[in-house]
Amino acid sequence: MVIWLGLSGLVVVLAYLLGSFPTGYIAVKQLKGIDIREVGSGSTGATNVLRTLGKGAGATVLLVDCLKGALAIALVHGLFYLAQEQSLIPATVNVQVWQPWLVTLVGLAAVLGHSKSIFLGFTGGKSVATSLGILLTMSWQVGLATLGIFAVVVAISRIVSLSSIVGAIAVSILMIIFAQPLPYLIFSVAGGLYVIIRHRANINRLLAGTEPKIGQTLVTEADVNQ
Repeated sequence: MVIWLGLSGLVVVLAYLLGSFPTGYIAVKQLKGIDIREVGSGSTGATNVLRTLGKGAGATVLLVDCLKGALAIALVHGLFYLAQEQSLIPATVNVQVWQPWLVTLVGLAAVLGHSKSIFLGFTGGKSVATSLGILLTMSWQVGLATLGIFAVVVAISRIVSLSSIVGAIAVSILMIIFAQPLPYLIFSVAGGLYVIIRHRANINRLLAGTEPKIGQTLVTEADVNQ
């Protein structure tokens, strides 16, 4: 049992490190020589990269950040496959119960890693793309439905943050609709709330009517005071 607990803990740590990989920071640093945390919203996510480097870089960062989440969940499936092959799973462990809970812990670790990256002094993005990758691997039905809702809202509003917040709210409802396991519902509630909290500044700008749409530049207090 000790070995199994150790392996499970290792997967959670690896998921956090995967989430921590600073895709947006590296892209902007390499292509423009600046720290993206000092530009625009200060986020290292795809939206801020889009505003800083353009559509190509923004799309690439979005894809890689999404893959980080998918790979984190894939680690769990890989662990169970190898452990079963090597007979490392204790007889007292119910795989049908254990696996969804470990998937949830790993997913939350990756989400936390993206926004609190150990490589960036525990700063980062807002975990939207990484969360999408997790959802698509955790439950493709929920993931696709969430992506669809995001796409509809962004097409109507042209505001990425609003679309992300609506998606974060909708995901818990979708988990119930698609009858997903309790651990996955807990992930959707905890992860969704976390994503919304990470959008506090965006919510304030939405209420003030100053949140930029796609293609517009974010005007910060520093810009106003210059």
